Amino acid sequence: MLRRSFWSLPLVALLAPIHPACAQERAVEDDGDGTEIVVTAARTVLPPNALPLTIDIIDKTALDQQIAISGSVTDAVANLTPSFSPTRQKLSGAGESLRGRSPLYAINGIPQSTPLRDGSRDGFTIDGFFVDRVELIYGSNALQGIGGTGGIVNQVTVGAPKTEGLSGRALLQGTASEGFQDDGFGGKAAGLVQYKAGRFDASVGAAYETRGAYYDGNGHRIGVNSTQGETLDSRALSLFGRFGYQLGETGRIDLIASRFQLKGNGDYLAIPGNRATGVPTSAVRGDAPGDPAASRTESVALSITDTALWGGNFVSQVFFNRSRDTFGGEVAPVPTFQDPAIAPLNTLFDQSQNRSRKIGAKISYERAIPGFEALTVTLGFDALWDKTEQRLIATGRTWVPPTDFRSLAPFGQANLKLFDGLVRLAGGARWENVEIKIDDYHTLASTTFVACSPTLPPGTPCGPSTYGGVAVAGGKPKFEDLLINGGVIVEPTEGIRAYASYAEGFTAPDVGRITRAINKLNVDLDTYLDISPIVSNNREIGVEVKRGPLDGSVTYFWSSSDKGQLLIANPGGIFDVQRQRVEIQGLEVNLGVRLPIEGARLGIGYAHLDGRYDSDADGRVDTDLDGTNISPDRLNLTASYARGRFSALVQTQFYLSRTFKGLKRDPRNDFGGYTLTDATVRYDAGRLGAIRLSAQNLFNLQYIDYSSDTRLPTDNLSYFAGRGRTLTLGWDYRF
Repeated sequence: MLRRSFWSLPLVALLAPIHPACAQERAVEDDGDGTEIVVTAARTVLPPNALPLTIDIIDKTALDQQIAISGSVTDAVANLTPSFSPTRQKLSGAGESLRGRSPLYAINGIPQSTPLRDGSRDGFTIDGFFVDRVELIYGSNALQGIGGTGGIVNQVTVGAPKTEGLSGRALLQGTASEGFQDDGFGGKAAGLVQYKAGRFDASVGAAYETRGAYYDGNGHRIGVNSTQGETLDSRALSLFGRFGYQLGETGRIDLIASRFQLKGNGDYLAIPGNRATGVPTSAVRGDAPGDPAASRTESVALSITDTALWGGNFVSQVFFNRSRDTFGGEVAPVPTFQDPAIAPLNTLFDQSQNRSRKIGAKISYERAIPGFEALTVTLGFDALWDKTEQRLIATGRTWVPPTDFRSLAPFGQANLKLFDGLVRLAGGARWENVEIKIDDYHTLASTTFVACSPTLPPGTPCGPSTYGGVAVAGGKPKFEDLLINGGVIVEPTEGIRAYASYAEGFTAPDVGRITRAINKLNVDLDTYLDISPIVSNNREIGVEVKRGPLDGSVTYFWSSSDKGQLLIANPGGIFDVQRQRVEIQGLEVNLGVRLPIEGARLGIGYAHLDGRYDSDADGRVDTDLDGTNISPDRLNLTASYARGRFSALVQTQFYLSRTFKGLKRDPRNDFGGYTLTDATVRYDAGRLGAIRLSAQNLFNLQYIDYSSDTRLPTDNLSYFAGRGRTLTLGWDYRF
């Protein structure tokens, strides 16, 4: 990972995707430590040391290593980023966070998240085979627009071919569990063909992957979450196309399209575990009712860029993105779907589907001020329209009403170089103008059952109880806000710098969870405060040293929001949104050292996070964020070697124990911690291609994953073990 700092967060969404080849074309040598990528995904041509926040670049080599180990881009990011929560190893990424807040996933700057009804499938929208690098931006910033209060995970797809004629890449790989169980095998085949003829170039490819059952360290089949969705027992197809044309010496037009679909096979049924005795949820063969959980995403983006338009850098992009996420269904214990007007209590089967569509446009122009070249100014305008709804596909009911989101946002940034670069000042503002439109609707007539018992307090109702089914008046709530950012950088000598920054971020709450849970009469959405936006701020100070064999950084940050967003489980086990004050602070330390042995390198990463929220609405935080909303403290150790045709990596991740404290602390959610080690080796045989062997959970540790261990303490169907030792053998050929 190449660690760099940025203040202008929006940019990841725009430039890198549009002309990713620039990063390679403008690369510079880094003191003999290979090639340092100059990031153009910041809507600026300024060097990285001019920008005072933090970004990590996961290059293609590191990304391929991690995907070979764990199988996905999301896992790759989580493995390499100490302040990113461990993944759930499921299709749903609910609760996965960066710096204690939800990250915004993007592909070539196109947002993949569905914030109006967060289906948490945004980490699986393209196969990593087509991703050239990942730009990971830390902390809130309004310049990126809606989403990303924790940061941005921007996946930059493969760039245009550089050489005339035909070129490409092919990949074949197989995956097996430790015991080589028959149903535990998986496989992947992928190919990319690129062609360049003068000013025109094209890249097209496809990747198909099938995954078998997962097994834990004890050799037992890992349980399935048939409702939220699984990557195990699934098949996925990813299609990719890029077509470009060079407009003169500095201009370019690109059309990039992708389609990704992952579907469960539905071959297993969950067997409850036992939290009291430490027995995890398992699975047996069987046919689940309804359609298996699935996810489908399609994106198209057209961009025009010119790096020397009127002496400045011009970037424009229009995009279309739509997703359809199908969730598995159940009869009970999901009382939300029960309606005695349709079927007797606990007999009605249903399942939901989240549908989202986005259309957006971005434009920016940057140049140094003529006659005052020390000052660089960027002006831009972003627009986004999002339409989202959640339907029950078995009965045709609407669970989350169709919701329209519109955002119009002009912005400006400035960067001033003082004292020949010893000091830089950076800052800017974004005017966010948002409208959310929802028509009149009815909530579901959900039915629950409270068992009658002599231990219940006198007067407590018991038996079947119907709530919801209320009429809600729609509306067009609007929000306007000026969101600012600013920072200072001091670089007393080359390779050593310090910075401090402040940035305000903005996102919409999970409107779908809020609107579908309304059970009060006479609610008017125009005045319903729970739909107000989440405005968070990020303050941080950092020091970076990059000299000789040493590459290190230390960052401390504070983040707060007066009306944050928390996921809190209701008595039915479904997570609702609660709007409460949230405060988070943390320390991040990263250190890389080149050893005297040629090609050898050691790395250390550490993150400590504290997060608390206001559980009693008195304006003061009093309870720790639990595992659904914040990651554990973590220490990462890595050792790598690359020389000639051989390379190897060993990494260990120490997830440290945590006791959650506060007024509403549940001791059953405390985390005991665990340690995982992975390894991968690769040999390049030249014209015969390269062979890679990887092992996830090398020592076959039996453990309960962090998410399962720290939430839903009474749910034995959500007590999942992590994967045991998993082996992947792959062959990679380039031509």
